[in-house]
Amino acid sequence: MMKFLFTAILFLGVFMQTKAIEYIKINHQEIPVIFEYSQVIPAGFIRLSFLGGGSINDGKLSGLSSLSAKLLNEGSKSLGVIKFSEELDKRAISLHSTAGIETLNIELGFLKEQQKEALKLLQELLLDPNYTQNTLEKIKQNAINTLLAKENDFDYIANKNLSTLLFKDTPLAKNPTKESLENITLEDIKNFIQENLTLARVIVTMGGDIDEKQTLQEIKNILSNLNTGIKAQTHKYEANPNKEEITTYKETQQAYIYFGAPFYISNLKEDSYKAKILSFVLGASGFGSRLMEEIRVKRGLAYSAYLRVNTGKIISYASGYLQTKLDNQQEAISLVKEIVKEFIQNGITQEELDSAKQFLLGNEPLKKETLSQRLNTKFQNFYLGLPIDFDQIQLEQIQDISLDTINSYIKSHVELNDLTFSILTMEEKDNE
Repeated sequence: MMKFLFTAILFLGVFMQTKAIEYIKINHQEIPVIFEYSQVIPAGFIRLSFLGGGSINDGKLSGLSSLSAKLLNEGSKSLGVIKFSEELDKRAISLHSTAGIETLNIELGFLKEQQKEALKLLQELLLDPNYTQNTLEKIKQNAINTLLAKENDFDYIANKNLSTLLFKDTPLAKNPTKESLENITLEDIKNFIQENLTLARVIVTMGGDIDEKQTLQEIKNILSNLNTGIKAQTHKYEANPNKEEITTYKETQQAYIYFGAPFYISNLKEDSYKAKILSFVLGASGFGSRLMEEIRVKRGLAYSAYLRVNTGKIISYASGYLQTKLDNQQEAISLVKEIVKEFIQNGITQEELDSAKQFLLGNEPLKKETLSQRLNTKFQNFYLGLPIDFDQIQLEQIQDISLDTINSYIKSHVELNDLTFSILTMEEKDNE
């Protein structure tokens, strides 16, 4: 059965192949391009990803990247947000900006017949963002209102507190505050956008029922208006190896427990598939995972419990979560530590490995159902410095791994025992 799944996946991959990364030259700068042609629907998709435009580069102004992306969603200065939105809506064009940890992304979606107008509006946005004080005040107030609404979101609070400990002394520990947002000026946003929306930092991802050569020429014409700029600084951090704990008291009937630990991985190409199997069996697979089996099924301490390994370019770490009754709080925390310790000491069984293989191999086609999913996978591979078809390579690695190999890998990651906890609970009241 497993061999059939794997063969089917490889067969499917033949019809989804995208050629290797291309590069277009603009003002002596090489711009990487990821492209896949698809005739499923007569539409196109273009994303400009600017490395360096994410929250990791906010500096002292936490929330700067987020506000910059929000301003780019307010249309152009000449048309204004209402007129610009009307131009998009009447042509069924979507144009949206978001900021991640390391990238600022501008995504454009359009019907094939509207490609010319869509690219025209993209150019107008890039050349004439809506730099007005009224726009700034609007997006700042909306962001502040969103923050204030989260003051009673216990999951948000517990997770945020975990970040401050787990990513201590790194930009990842910072979160926007009302004060930091209020201190951001229009000039700050202008400088941030001008620094990041440059040729040296852009990656083009595009696909759909569009002519590649023609579209690339149109994109070259648009991007040629940008400054060359300089490449963004690369970042690499490690999670806090010290076992720490922070407790926040609220009026709650449940304990919200977030936890995390370092996870050391030096070679994503060689080891990320092993980390994926480790994560799946330990706590990322839901029912059937060690964590869920011990905490919910056997002891009924939580409705759900997970722990997953996150492997990335900037930081790799493990993170988990569970929610339980106040009376069960300490038992649940102790149990998490015991499960992780036993898992690292003894590894997994052949049955668990076979189950992980079957799911991971069988689930892969579901991640390639849409063009956007496939393009995003290829972008992530490129961003991580991996072959663009690395997801196919990883399937072969998963298929071939032995029990001894995965258990040797699991037992080497003793740092998973260095768990940090963030607990949101209700303070015990003294009996009078």
